[in-house]
Amino acid sequence: MRGRRVLIGVSGGIAAYKTAEVVSNLVKAGAEVQVMMTEAATRLVAPLTFQALSQNPVYTTLLAEPKRYNVEHVALAQWAEAALIAPASANFLARLAAGMADDIVTAVLLAADCPVLLAPAMNPAMWRKPSVQANIARLTGWGYRVVAPGSGRVACGDTGVGRMAEPAELIARLEALFTGEAPLRGRHVVITAGPTREHLDPVRFLSNPSTGKMGYALAAAARDLGARVTLVTGPTYLAHPVGVEVVPVVSAAEMHAAVMARAGDADVFIGAAAVADFRPKHQEGAKVPKAEAATSVELEPTRDILAELGAAKRPGQVLVGFAAETGDLGAKVPAKLRRKQCDLCVGNDVTKAGAGFGHDTNEVVLYYADGREEAVPMQDKGAVAALIMQRATALLASRA
Repeated sequence: MRGRRVLIGVSGGIAAYKTAEVVSNLVKAGAEVQVMMTEAATRLVAPLTFQALSQNPVYTTLLAEPKRYNVEHVALAQWAEAALIAPASANFLARLAAGMADDIVTAVLLAADCPVLLAPAMNPAMWRKPSVQANIARLTGWGYRVVAPGSGRVACGDTGVGRMAEPAELIARLEALFTGEAPLRGRHVVITAGPTREHLDPVRFLSNPSTGKMGYALAAAARDLGARVTLVTGPTYLAHPVGVEVVPVVSAAEMHAAVMARAGDADVFIGAAAVADFRPKHQEGAKVPKAEAATSVELEPTRDILAELGAAKRPGQVLVGFAAETGDLGAKVPAKLRRKQCDLCVGNDVTKAGAGFGHDTNEVVLYYADGREEAVPMQDKGAVAALIMQRATALLASRA
């Protein structure tokens, strides 16, 4: 980042406090940083904060008298090599998608030719709204790059997708713009996520606690490395990752069919879904009255997606499995890796606090086909996903 000219835009979201860390770390890395703020943003974080951190004046007004003759918003746009808007509020995204230029930030972006990263941050219900997703789709269609929000608790106390990406991820995305790093460009990555549901009748089913957070984070990480990503997902409440082909399924049979139809040309397959091992042998077409419900259910095995892909793996293809276990990963995961012919298997002890199903964090151990092991300490699932994708990318490159 040394010597790079980075323009930071701040809109009116409480996550603006995290943008101060972004500015501070960019300056420490040697970048030259200019900050512009919407009027709403100045009510949340004082411009003086960003002035002190960036060591440059902060731009807050579109029609301020310039200190020297120029058209300020055009001059800023021409100066920048890259821009990051963090946070990008729902209101800001709407105005940008409408082509408005009614404040310094939107006016500069309208005049800018440099790459622009948008880091949305808002309440989870707002993020899910069709209007917001339509604005995101329009902006990405115009070439804006979106750093998808993470999942967790937001300022209002609600929990879900809407938290602005962490400063380290935002800086990494900026660095990738300058280095041109997209090691998976031209590659196809297929990922499974979430649970499956095996119905007993139209209203009852067997399932598991998977929320899909790990698989969705992997899809975003693969996308950010330049891959064409297909995400085959069981039922979840998560917002679909931007820029990813999403294939919704319900049952293990549907997931098997969807994967087999798409994994043939995949360079990397990652089986992060919690696919049911068994399903009811008989499924009723109508709800069974409680008084008539059986006290036992006859089960039959589902098809093993990972094992079938391992048996049919073509030269150069990388296969990554997940193993959700309870205790002693070392005694269980390597055997699964060998049995299913994986190149890498991610062991996950779901009994550990903060790890496994439903959490925003995870702690895993990576087991490789050559016998290596790598412990990954507890951290955000986005960071775990980024590391797993780095390892899968390295395995792919070693076979080129």
